[in-house]
Amino acid sequence: MAVNPIMEKLIKDLEERKARIELAGGADKIEKQHQAGKLSARERILKLLDQKSFVETDMFVHHRCEFFGMNKVEAPDDGVVTGYGSIDGRQVFIFSQDFTVLGGSLGEAHASKIVKIMDLAAKVGAPLIGINDSGGGRIQEGIDAQFGYSRIFFRNSIYSGVIPQLSAILGPCAGGAVYSPAITDFIFMTEGISRMFLTGPNVIKETTGEVISDEELGGARVHNSISGVAHFYSHTEEESFLQIRRLLTFLPNSNRENPPVNYSGDPLDRPNDKLLEIVPVEGKRPYNVIKVIEEIVDDHNFFEVHQHWAKNMVVGFARIHGHPIGVIANQPLVLAGTMDINASDKAARFIRFCDCFNIPLLTLVDTPAFLPGKAQELGGIIRHGAKILFAYSEATVPKVTVVLRKGYGGGYVAMCHRELGADAVFAWPTAEIAMMGAEGAANIIFRREIEKALDPEKKRLEKIQEYREQFSNPYVSGRRGYVDYIISPAETRAMIVRAFDMLWNKQEERPKKKHGSIPL
Repeated sequence: MAVNPIMEKLIKDLEERKARIELAGGADKIEKQHQAGKLSARERILKLLDQKSFVETDMFVHHRCEFFGMNKVEAPDDGVVTGYGSIDGRQVFIFSQDFTVLGGSLGEAHASKIVKIMDLAAKVGAPLIGINDSGGGRIQEGIDAQFGYSRIFFRNSIYSGVIPQLSAILGPCAGGAVYSPAITDFIFMTEGISRMFLTGPNVIKETTGEVISDEELGGARVHNSISGVAHFYSHTEEESFLQIRRLLTFLPNSNRENPPVNYSGDPLDRPNDKLLEIVPVEGKRPYNVIKVIEEIVDDHNFFEVHQHWAKNMVVGFARIHGHPIGVIANQPLVLAGTMDINASDKAARFIRFCDCFNIPLLTLVDTPAFLPGKAQELGGIIRHGAKILFAYSEATVPKVTVVLRKGYGGGYVAMCHRELGADAVFAWPTAEIAMMGAEGAANIIFRREIEKALDPEKKRLEKIQEYREQFSNPYVSGRRGYVDYIISPAETRAMIVRAFDMLWNKQEERPKKKHGSIPL
């Protein structure tokens, strides 16, 4: 069919314009990205999303700044590529900052593109993924850049709990720009290329005299293991994209939906005889609780979150009968499973995320309580510990608790006690449910009797055993109804499956209010 020459010319012009924009800051700058181990903004989107699924929006948006010679500066895509596509066939919305164009700096038009894609994601009800690679606010645009950041922060906040928001830090993210990822649900960082800090090394040196490198201040390892700002660590961008894709398999598109069910056929009554070997009967002997989780859940598949931070608490995603669940567990390998400031924050944040997106909770308990000490008390362990109590109490999703060994005092209460809303509470015969350990309790309760004894040490050991027989077992709690089921470790998976199968359709509401006042 013959094409009108005018139309042919217009189409050719369109294709040429698109080609120039797709070249971004130029081949030389893209090559610099590659030399630094980084993909270009557009390459990242195409690598992350399903093949041929990406649809770009606002390709021709351009800044309107005329200050400092900006009227003569071409900025393809205004430094950010936006659009939508799919991951494993499910729709997602995405933006990817382009460091080859004005250092990926954010100005008015740049921000408007991001805001538009955020609003679309919220309207449709689909996850939002932000790929951050920016030198910060575009100084030439002054207050318009501030205006742009404010618009983004506002939407990050009001869409929190509405759609999943994921942030990949694949380059610098400095100054006020860090607060957008900080508000989102999960942050992914990659060794050697990710940088996050509010004030950079140069500013710190000028103001405080401290000398520190970019990597030491805001690298992937720092924020995954020390600050807890980031949730996932990777060695390459490709590994980071695989983590994002895997995470999304556990999440619903929005709070209007339940998470996707995908049952592999792993026998629901599969015996857990290995648990008898994994968990020592002796309460003071450590073990790796991740092995317990893997033995219980579908296909032994556990996706840990915040793996490198606050290791005395383990959180992450798994499946039971194909349904995604969130798992929270004390880790006896680290600090004997005691709960401290960071562990409380880690668990509380994860619990609240799961509750936002209709993901049931499985809690595995083995803790001697909160970590004692001056540093913890002065650091606000009371306030931080209260967060986990608040989060569990506020959550209305199905909640199943299993006491493996120690469940002492406030530590056990904080790990989803029956009265914090647990729908089903299991305990192994090895469970020790009491206000404190037998040794400490006996020393307090029987202090005078022990002191007056002819052989105080013998008397002390007798009283420890007496307390242990009376309280350091699950049967007292069973008689009170605080524990619903006392089970053999080998039947843990089967019983948890039955409990969750009973609870999938649970509906529960809290008193009507604007929102609670969590002790932040």
